[in-house]
Amino acid sequence: MTPRRVIGLMSGTSLDGVDAAVIETDGERVFGFGPALTLPYPPALRAALRALLDRAPHLRTDDPALRAAEAELTARHAEAVAALGVAADLIGFHGQTILHDPKARRTWQIGDAAALARATGLAVVFDFRSRDVAAGGEGAPLVPVFHAALAAGLPRPLAILNIGGVANVTWIGAGDTLLACDTGPGNGPLDDWLTRHTGAPFDADGALAHAGQPDEAVLTRLLDHPYFRRAAPKSLDRLAFAEALATSGLERLRPADGAATLTAFLAAAVAATALPAPPRRWLVTGGGRRNRAIMAALRLRLAAPVDAVETLGWDGDALEAQCFAFLAARHLAGLPISFPETTGAPEPLPGGRLVPVTSEDAR
Repeated sequence: MTPRRVIGLMSGTSLDGVDAAVIETDGERVFGFGPALTLPYPPALRAALRALLDRAPHLRTDDPALRAAEAELTARHAEAVAALGVAADLIGFHGQTILHDPKARRTWQIGDAAALARATGLAVVFDFRSRDVAAGGEGAPLVPVFHAALAAGLPRPLAILNIGGVANVTWIGAGDTLLACDTGPGNGPLDDWLTRHTGAPFDADGALAHAGQPDEAVLTRLLDHPYFRRAAPKSLDRLAFAEALATSGLERLRPADGAATLTAFLAAAVAATALPAPPRRWLVTGGGRRNRAIMAALRLRLAAPVDAVETLGWDGDALEAQCFAFLAARHLAGLPISFPETTGAPEPLPGGRLVPVTSEDAR
């Protein structure tokens, strides 16, 4: 297969912006890395997307607020592509998840792939999750096959933990055997707590959590959630713990103690995840790795070294965007992107749909 220069675009459940990254890949190997950047969402767009999460189960596709947010979101992605300033062959466009309910065989990522193709003059692969969910899989996480490609040659077993709005883990064993799942909440509940109680969009460097103490009674109630009794593969919607959080007693805590409790909840959920064998090392990517309180809580609870992926020279801000570039190349090559051990799919499945570029778009 011919290597391609592919742009990956990822806007995660933290709702903070667009990550854009370039890799050279044939969908099996990564031959090189190009530039990467993050284009933050304006506060009004972030607020509009957060409002859509609450309404998503009942939204119609022609809802005016949805269509307006989708148009602005797509334009922001086109800006990110332009800002990279590189020639490329293809775009992998994840879109913005506003609903993920695999039990109901629903997953919904908004973003207009055809408009993005017109704006950039590049073919676009999108809709990576729907086929897996329709077949009975969890539709997430999709990064494990990319993690395995990056981690070739590293000692096994190895765990790669991504902390976005939701946290997910890839466990890689001997012979590139994989297991993956969402471990539980990531930054999402903590970000929402900060927004409600301080007006800040997130707990910068874990400062508020460091000023508080976890409430053990609240933490025990949260860890009793039935999700933690399910075996992997399994996945979550960003608001999956909303009811449990509302009834846990969390709201009675002062802001610092609430932040400390949510930070401890994230780490305890990771530690409670059943893996085939204990990892020799945990590598952390995603925005959560920048939060010192989260990293300290993980090191307290995990019985192995915990390091940011930058210790290997990887770019933790770009990794998920790079992944969707890789998955776009796999789509063109007809290779699977999800597997029974990573999403619970009945068999290895391809994913994604292609919007080809027309001669008019290319102009």
